[in-house]
Amino acid sequence: MEPREDKTGVPQWPRVTKFILSACAATVAELVTFPLDLTKTRLQIQGEAAARQRGSGGAAPGAYRGMIRTAWGIAREEGPRKLWQGATPAIYRHIVYSGGRMLAYEQFRESRVGRNEDGSFPLWKAVFGAVLSGALGQFLASPTDLVKVQMQMEGRRRLEGKPPRVRGAYHAFVKILSEGGIRGLWAGWVPNVQRAALVNLGDLTTYDTVKHFLLRNTSVPDNSACHAVASTCSGLVAAAMGTPADVVKTRIMNQPRDLHGRGLLYKSSVDCLLQSVRGEGLLSLYKGFIPTWTRMAPWSMTFWLTYEQIRKLTGISSF
Repeated sequence: MEPREDKTGVPQWPRVTKFILSACAATVAELVTFPLDLTKTRLQIQGEAAARQRGSGGAAPGAYRGMIRTAWGIAREEGPRKLWQGATPAIYRHIVYSGGRMLAYEQFRESRVGRNEDGSFPLWKAVFGAVLSGALGQFLASPTDLVKVQMQMEGRRRLEGKPPRVRGAYHAFVKILSEGGIRGLWAGWVPNVQRAALVNLGDLTTYDTVKHFLLRNTSVPDNSACHAVASTCSGLVAAAMGTPADVVKTRIMNQPRDLHGRGLLYKSSVDCLLQSVRGEGLLSLYKGFIPTWTRMAPWSMTFWLTYEQIRKLTGISSF
């Protein structure tokens, strides 16, 4: 790829720069909101554990009630630092996922295939571009998501008297690879990609559409206020669309596996979906929605405000 030069003759690689800026903005957003992601994961898993205990005739383990009590319980029982357990693979994930999805979406939007003759970007093309870029980015980043989910549950396993499965991100990668091979690193990738496609559809499409609607049809300038409104809308839509797939993804990734890497609780994402609905009801698919939304809203706002500002600081046009 040949570098482009600006008017001052300084070489630039706009695609590489956009990838790096996307990854940096996502890292900031992930660190700020990660305790909410941990809370959401614990809420999604505890219903599954309670259902298994009831099915076996045993007493259901004590469960947290609500997002705030869950976060407080983790901090009290495991220590405040455990609210960021699993943050390292989460950052690895976003370097691949957010960098890839943002670059792929923008390249499609700015291409001749994406834009209309009048320069507008149709909604149906935005939907297609968001789904495709989200699915591709998440497929590549799925191993890091698997490690993140398993690390997030380690504190809870210790409190329940279970032996730890992993000692850190590197050990988790090695353990998964040794037990399930290369395919084991992509365990749960189907619901993972489905969730990412839906979340990306809600996030990217909504932000892009709302932002440019405001710029075209109102007197709102292209500033932080405009970005905040658009990111608030995108966070809500992304949480609503992605929560069911997120519940399935989390449970499949957290389930124990045999020596061949096959899951012991669920045969597939469809099986997990059916078992969850039969055992806990339809609303189980929205278990953790409030913390998901509560996390998605500040995550989306932090990401978009950071991303737009660092693009401006580096001389790249607004998204």
